Amino acid sequence: MHPSLHTAIERLNAIIVGKSAQIRDCVACLLAGGHLLIEDVPGVGKTTLAHALARTFGLRFSRVQFTSDLMPSDLSGVAVYERSQEQFVFHPGPLFTQVLLADEINRASPKTQSALLEAMEERQVTIEGETRPLPAPFFVIATQNPHDQLGTYLLPESQLDRFLMRISLGYPDRLSERALLQGQDRRSMLEALPSVLGPQELGTFQEAVQTVHVSDALLDYLQSLLAATRDGSWFIQGLSPRAGMAVLRAAQAQAYLGGRGYVAVDDVQAILAQTTAHRLIPTGQSGRSASDQVRAMVEAVPIP
Repeated sequence: MHPSLHTAIERLNAIIVGKSAQIRDCVACLLAGGHLLIEDVPGVGKTTLAHALARTFGLRFSRVQFTSDLMPSDLSGVAVYERSQEQFVFHPGPLFTQVLLADEINRASPKTQSALLEAMEERQVTIEGETRPLPAPFFVIATQNPHDQLGTYLLPESQLDRFLMRISLGYPDRLSERALLQGQDRRSMLEALPSVLGPQELGTFQEAVQTVHVSDALLDYLQSLLAATRDGSWFIQGLSPRAGMAVLRAAQAQAYLGGRGYVAVDDVQAILAQTTAHRLIPTGQSGRSASDQVRAMVEAVPIP
């Protein structure tokens, strides 16, 4: 692993204690050029993690609190007539940033959620017939509360499919929670957190990830996994080709963080649940969560 990436991960681990696996997934998601969905109960550090990622990688950051009355124009911006210039002038919204924290995304209406679709897929927005590119890199970190909480909406499948990964932080273990209780306030630590990287260095790492070698045998294994999701025995509907490419990009990033120039079976298995479970619905007789069903499927699919 590159020394600056190692330093970045160490500093993130100092902010979010006891969640090294989830932090590694977040960094892999960023290196793969994807978007991240963090689903968990309030108060476990979702927003803090998003702030820490942006600061560590030296990226411009905007936060939008999603609510039921949030409008699409509140995200993308609006053209206002300026009398002094005798023309409409566009005022960009918080979407024009490098890291957008869509906080509690499932509290907004489906109409507002859909405003993110073009931005997440095309890295651009179309406003009043004019297409405007977004800054590079453009990375959406969305947090959402469990669906059984009041005031939440189910994210549509088209929205979920735009997220490369979905992770859950969960409650800290006893030792990590003691460190949080006795340690410095996390908000103060964030304010003092220096940048380790910048946008140009991040772009270099993202290009390097794309060059990580993928063998034919590894592609055979990945296609076997994709076919297993589609045969109807594990899931109601299988993974799309876009999901397969997402798994491959995430596995390349995982291999790169491991200091290897090739993707191994372990890399695919390590990120498969995080990159696919939010896109899948288990068959009714399984009784498992989507993540557990993915892990069970992995055990059943032979390695070439």
